[in-house]
Amino acid sequence: MINFDADACHDLDTALSREWLETNNLGGFASATVTGANTRRYHGLLTAALRPPTGRVVLLSKLEETLVLDGERFDLSTNLYEPAVVHPQGFRLQSDFRLDPFPVFTYEVGGARVEKTVFMPHGENSTVVRYRVHAPGASAALEIRPLVAFRDYHSLQREALDIFLQAELRANLVSLFKQDDSTHLFLAHDAAHASVEGHWYRRFEYPEERARGFDFHEDLFNPCLLVWQLERDATCNFIASTKEHAINDAATFEESERERRRYVVADINTPAVGETVSDNIVSVKTVIVETVDNKTVSGKTAGDAADDEYIRTLVAAADQFLVRRGDDLSSVIAGYHWFTDWGRDTMISLTGLAFARRKFDTAREILLAFAAHMREGVIPNRFPDGDEEPEYNNVDGTLWFVNAVGELARRTGDIEFVREHLYARLKEFIEWHERGTIYSIRVDQDGLLSAGQEDVQLTWMDAKLGDYVVTPRAGKAVEIQALWYNALRTIEEIAGRVGDDWMRNHCRASAELARASFHGLFWNEAESCLYDYISPAGEADAAIRPNQIFALSLPHPIMTGTRARSVVSTVARELLTPYGLRSLSPRDPDYRPRYEGDSYSRDTAYHQGTVWAWLIGPFVTAHLRANERTPASLEQAREFLRAFREHLTEAGVGQVSEIFDGDAPHTPRGCIAQAWSVAELLRCELEELRQPA
Repeated sequence: MINFDADACHDLDTALSREWLETNNLGGFASATVTGANTRRYHGLLTAALRPPTGRVVLLSKLEETLVLDGERFDLSTNLYEPAVVHPQGFRLQSDFRLDPFPVFTYEVGGARVEKTVFMPHGENSTVVRYRVHAPGASAALEIRPLVAFRDYHSLQREALDIFLQAELRANLVSLFKQDDSTHLFLAHDAAHASVEGHWYRRFEYPEERARGFDFHEDLFNPCLLVWQLERDATCNFIASTKEHAINDAATFEESERERRRYVVADINTPAVGETVSDNIVSVKTVIVETVDNKTVSGKTAGDAADDEYIRTLVAAADQFLVRRGDDLSSVIAGYHWFTDWGRDTMISLTGLAFARRKFDTAREILLAFAAHMREGVIPNRFPDGDEEPEYNNVDGTLWFVNAVGELARRTGDIEFVREHLYARLKEFIEWHERGTIYSIRVDQDGLLSAGQEDVQLTWMDAKLGDYVVTPRAGKAVEIQALWYNALRTIEEIAGRVGDDWMRNHCRASAELARASFHGLFWNEAESCLYDYISPAGEADAAIRPNQIFALSLPHPIMTGTRARSVVSTVARELLTPYGLRSLSPRDPDYRPRYEGDSYSRDTAYHQGTVWAWLIGPFVTAHLRANERTPASLEQAREFLRAFREHLTEAGVGQVSEIFDGDAPHTPRGCIAQAWSVAELLRCELEELRQPA
């Protein structure tokens, strides 16, 4: 449980910098600050995913809450209005905020105590708010005024005449919709009184949007007033949803959701119903024991992991990224609040989000979802929010896809699933990459993978402003060669298991050629590390970036030995911070120490020094391999990860940020919750940090 006491809640600057997140397994979410105030366009109590996991719209922005005691009114809400006005100031009455496991807000005033719980039921575009009120010796009432937006979650609402039709009132239900919009918002409640209002609240101010250089004002509409008359101890129920609910569902939802989340965090590494575990995966009821480089290595029991509050929080965080895609497949939201499901992010995240937790059925569904959209040997880079076709501008997403298929085969032994559903895609991947596919992606004569055009960003360093690619890496990027070699070795393994001798031998020969060419081309003797990329003209880029770490960290490393240890040493010296790896060495003249300002300022810093949390995972793996997993190297790896334990109480509460500033104090930036950040930390905790016997 994460808790903020009254002092933390009353410190407005601190409280506004902490944000909570609820998700619904569909791509929808609820989110705000621990005060309840909205500081971004993406904050709201119900952002529904109308075409899961996309088509997201902010329906219910917030609730204005007033407690009435013996005729005296106490506003519990906190809002930011232009110009820099805080009204009302309910945060001054707030005595506590905690995740338990949902966001819970506690207010104390005049001898009364109000505890508000907010959560989203799994698989529903619904948000439930329950108030538990203790008001001894007073005539008490609770007033709620919903404020609605009905807008795309990237946009902002403005006051307009007749944009909303008058709310329809029925017993314990309010129905609301906009002109020329088929989306309904249903507000179920057990209030004693409901009445139509129809007022606009004008000029909300969102400081996070102002800091990002975007429009930061919004108007919100109040369709109705709900009033509960309170006994000494009372529970008030409210459900906002895209479908009608009986108000009794609120208590049922809370009970079932608490139980579901207890299961999620209690059974770390335990197979879910219907999931297959092969004989080569040890039971988590025993201590993991294996041999690594002739050394006996043992790990934590499941009980050890489940008893670690930090790991439990990471597991709960991981669950928020797994979403449905359509009726029968799954996907991964790359980050909240504004990302959808990206191919690259999904495949990188799979090991920590699914495989390390033995959610193998979920992994199968995700692989099938992306395999179904493969085109010319390439999986989608991104599924847009609207009805547009998927985007394919990536060279590495499919390489990570092959890696994920290999992980599935190794961890489950389910070669029949791979043979029936995925092996044809693996062969298609090889054939297209060898003949040449989109965006000039092709295998060169030296066996290495070349890719890129001047105006297209294809690697994970993908910031672009108009036609300006901030980090152009056309040619042969270092991590692409590591991933290509890993993919060849992975398909070699799978081909052998399915009896395809020709493909097995072909991939083996191709991998050996690629490895030999890589060692002859990429070693930077002056810096004792690897070049970042080789341009189409054959020029080596000597910028010290983290991409070289993948030459050591993948299941089939393309580099080992003395040079590998030198790479780890150089990366640690130049790029390592308490929150991940810098994207560029501070010694480089293009280094940008802070990620801040308008879109141009931020995008031009995105991969020019900004720290990426997810990179700590491959760095830890490379560090342990280079140092033969000695007790000292394991202790050092734990130290590399230590700062993230404190980070769970910063920025996104219970989550891990996307990025951090390159310079101290390494302020968290970007998305407050990023899938691969959480996934790589969880992978390290569950699979890398094992104590030598």
